[in-house]
Amino acid sequence: MEVTASHRQIAVVEQSQISAARFAARLTADSAGFGPEDGYRAGLVATELASNLVKHARDGEVLVRLVGRAPVGEIELIAIDRGPGMPDVSRSLMDGHSTAGTPGNGLGAVRRLADHFDIFSQVGRGSIVIARLRAGRTGQSGRHRVSVAGVSVPMSGEDVCGDAWQVQHHTDGALIAVVDGLGHGLQADEASNAAIAAIDPRHNGDLTTHLQSMHDGLRHTRGAAGAMAQILPGKRLLKFAGIGNIAASICASAVRHAVSLNGTLGHEARQFREYAYPWDVGSVAVIHSDGLRSHWSLDQPGLRQRDPAVIAAWLYRDFNRQRDDVTVVVAKDVA
Repeated sequence: MEVTASHRQIAVVEQSQISAARFAARLTADSAGFGPEDGYRAGLVATELASNLVKHARDGEVLVRLVGRAPVGEIELIAIDRGPGMPDVSRSLMDGHSTAGTPGNGLGAVRRLADHFDIFSQVGRGSIVIARLRAGRTGQSGRHRVSVAGVSVPMSGEDVCGDAWQVQHHTDGALIAVVDGLGHGLQADEASNAAIAAIDPRHNGDLTTHLQSMHDGLRHTRGAAGAMAQILPGKRLLKFAGIGNIAASICASAVRHAVSLNGTLGHEARQFREYAYPWDVGSVAVIHSDGLRSHWSLDQPGLRQRDPAVIAAWLYRDFNRQRDDVTVVVAKDVA
């Protein structure tokens, strides 16, 4: 497994910050192996998203991350704001619609330019917009049984994120790892990366074996909390094993919280145990570090039906503790 890149966070609350979002998108596009035309497209999408935040929203930010590397690169941009929201999303996506006296082509242009697009908005609460772009406008490679996405952002003032996460898709479902290095900064980043590197992707059936590998691979670091989840839609099953303060919940008709045992990977972990939970049709799994408050909710009409990245960004926006690295990973069946 390779560590999934964390998001770069760009605050967008006034006009001069639009160029920062565009620069971050172009730089990430270069890392993904985008050519000049696709790099320009990435910059244009970032500009439209950031401009929309300045014109229509408050407390806006754009998250940018690299998904995969050249020659099969992809980048992800997420625009987040805290109000006022869109009373009619479909109308806001129409070219020519504007509430600010502008041409009104922003979101419509983003949808056309992106290879994947999704949006969720609630009046009074704000909006989440996601756009993914792939080099050469190629389609996704393969169709997965489980759709998984996440938001991972360093604590304010830090250049690196002490959390890490990764997903391995296989024919039966998905294997997800989430790690929170103790503290924050470079040493926490070292620990979380070492934990992911210790996972052997050839063994996707025994979660306790993965935790033991993490434990052994972290002895030279400050240690970490870590968890593994395996979702098997065909068996209607979610398996989970965790050590420390990585939380996991399965949201269906009711919310069921998974069990994570006490301890610190790399230092003290007395036992590793795997638990099994039902995975019903329409279930949504949320796995997060303690940078997210424990009392969160998905009880917004229509939210559970959105892209997992939109759900993760909504949780990050509304329930971020603001004093630690934060990672939120969301998984759901592919419709």
